[in-house]
Amino acid sequence: MATSQQIRNGYVDYVLTHDEKPKSVYTFAKKLKISEGEFYQFFGSFESIEKTIWVDFTIETIYTIQQQEVWSQYSSRDKMLAFFYSYVEALKRQRSFVIYTLKAHKQLSTPPVLSGVKPIFEDFATNIINEGLESGELADRKFLSKRYKDALWVQFAFIINFWITDDSDGFEKTDEAIERGINVTFDLFQRSPLDNLFEYGKFLSRNGKLQEKMRYKS
Repeated sequence: MATSQQIRNGYVDYVLTHDEKPKSVYTFAKKLKISEGEFYQFFGSFESIEKTIWVDFTIETIYTIQQQEVWSQYSSRDKMLAFFYSYVEALKRQRSFVIYTLKAHKQLSTPPVLSGVKPIFEDFATNIINEGLESGELADRKFLSKRYKDALWVQFAFIINFWITDDSDGFEKTDEAIERGINVTFDLFQRSPLDNLFEYGKFLSRNGKLQEKMRYKS
């Protein structure tokens, strides 16, 4: 009786050996000595295998870092840094397959293979952002706060693309890209002199009549 893991392992081995998908589910199932029916019990297509593997990378990384004793003590910035450092470590174990799944995608939109990852990541990022907003670590800006998760998804795509082309020893340049990218992003999420200036401008606009009275009295 076939298992999900057996099919996944067989698929990964096939595409890395042949640098292409199997011609059909029939020929692939025959190679694994299982029936088409057994294949379809677990996956609807070859693409669904790839999506499932990416989803598992993401879920396992989130679960692992959240089990760390220090997790609850981390700031929102540190939690996101921990995610990306751990995520890249997880991807290293199947780097060749990761590169294979992304190499054909040259558009700026989200690669189809990551369609299952995006909602999981965005939910994770939203929880971290909300914690930061509640603690005051992050600036609660009208309309913009809801877009913070979009900025982090952009960082997700950038870091993955950077890593698959990184040829530095131990992928140390990727570690630097993570640190710089996340720190810059969270710097933008935090309050700045511009926020104070904006708040002051709103104060002046709300108290315009008071200013006029004061000017007349002087």
